[in-house]
Amino acid sequence: MSIPVTVAGVHQMTPDVKQFRLVADDHAFEYRPGQHTAVHFENDDESGTRPYTAATLPGTDELVLAIKRYDDGNASVFMHDRTPGDEIDIEPVDGNLYVRDFDRDAAFVATGTGITPLYPMFKQYAAEGRGDAHLLFGERDQSHVIFRESIDQLRAEHANVSTDYVLSRADDDAWNGRTGHVQDHLPDALDETVGLDGTDFYVCGVPAMVVETCDILESAGVDDEHIYTEGWEADAAEE
Repeated sequence: MSIPVTVAGVHQMTPDVKQFRLVADDHAFEYRPGQHTAVHFENDDESGTRPYTAATLPGTDELVLAIKRYDDGNASVFMHDRTPGDEIDIEPVDGNLYVRDFDRDAAFVATGTGITPLYPMFKQYAAEGRGDAHLLFGERDQSHVIFRESIDQLRAEHANVSTDYVLSRADDDAWNGRTGHVQDHLPDALDETVGLDGTDFYVCGVPAMVVETCDILESAGVDDEHIYTEGWEADAAEE
């Protein structure tokens, strides 16, 4: 059954990503960090639902979604036209991405808005994990990195987590971090941090990156039972 929510706030995170704060009336959202809702949308060409991950932790009447606008994406265009006070319908939060084992080390590999499910998982692991965690996050340039301030704060406050940013279009002379694509830095970046043995891997982002990352990890000896994705990326990468 769908849940009516009100758009309580809109924030421009990057040139093409907006953050939406949604508030439900007399409803507390219970879910595992990393899981997604589905937004009901309707415009001149199409109506339907589109999954978006909650970037917040559960237990309140609020969900925060970070949504990238695509000119040909009916759902994202619909959402980017929303303003505070608008009412929309969403589905209960569910999904395949959530931290499985807080006793094992964890590696989070993301590109673009694929960070949206991994950010709350990384945040939860920083607070509850009994091992170490590393986040490898790829974007085109520094202006498109979402949640960076919050991620850097987590790294500063928790000794058990570390991060690496990878820029595919590093046009800033001041940038001295990793460049290229995140999968190009596997497994080297992880060997320097959590390692491959005894680690669970959570991967989200562009389908081709997800598929290639899984292949690289499996070729390096990681059991696929310890690699977690949304589950639809292989089919999408073939389209």
